[in-house]
Amino acid sequence: MKLIDINIRDPFVLFEKDTYYLYGTRAKKFGCKTGGFDVYTSDNLMDWSNPAECFHSAAYGFNKEVNWAPEVHKYRGAYYMFATFTKENGLRGTFALKANSPLGPFVPHSEKALTPEEWECLDGTLYIDKGGNPYLIFCHEHTQIIDGTVCYVRLSDDLSKAVSEPVTMFCGSSPYYVEEKAEGEHYITDGPFMYRTSNGELLMIWSTFIHHQYAQCLAKSDNGEIDGNFIHLSPLITNDGGHGMLFDSKEGLMLTFHTPNQTSFERPIFKRMKDTGRLIEIV
Repeated sequence: MKLIDINIRDPFVLFEKDTYYLYGTRAKKFGCKTGGFDVYTSDNLMDWSNPAECFHSAAYGFNKEVNWAPEVHKYRGAYYMFATFTKENGLRGTFALKANSPLGPFVPHSEKALTPEEWECLDGTLYIDKGGNPYLIFCHEHTQIIDGTVCYVRLSDDLSKAVSEPVTMFCGSSPYYVEEKAEGEHYITDGPFMYRTSNGELLMIWSTFIHHQYAQCLAKSDNGEIDGNFIHLSPLITNDGGHGMLFDSKEGLMLTFHTPNQTSFERPIFKRMKDTGRLIEIV
């Protein structure tokens, strides 16, 4: 099948041994009660296999409501999926799953959500610091706190649980380009993903809405680590595209994100990127 035929939100690509593995949120019903996640494979980013289910959420009681934003990282020889589900208490949280292959099948790895139990959270992404320590970076949802935030927790070395209190990195109202909203309106944060440039700068891409348009945003840590102050830079995409991630490809650095942000019409898009050492730019 062709890329244009793939209807997913929140695309994530793992590139290994000349094969691209594409994951995402099943777009039907905005990813609610969709029963799990699929993986698509390709060797050229244009022609893709049919979807193959890699996690069957209903089998593990994870199909209560949302099945959102799967991303897969190779860590210590295994493959870990971080994805958002609705918890027993009705709030959303990010869980860790594990498999021996990027094709799955994935099974639950964390006993409970890695995000705080009484928080409504989504879009957890794995980050490994310069010392080799694992962290989960995630969003505390605007649905609970109005002004959404991006936060992190330290993870255990086996990625099965959080071992620190959450730390807030910034809030949705922080960027200079976000318009001031009327009292009670929400500031959205979603889809954080970390990238270290060739010169060692630590960048985060994430998404929000700018003048009611879904946007792919960019921020940079002032000390090269997640505990620094994040400086908000010019957004990468401002015309209804977001929840992206960066990956190395046969052609170099690539950005993928979904557009439009409209249920049943979302498609993954690929953009070639340039790493300047200080920043990243769309070519």
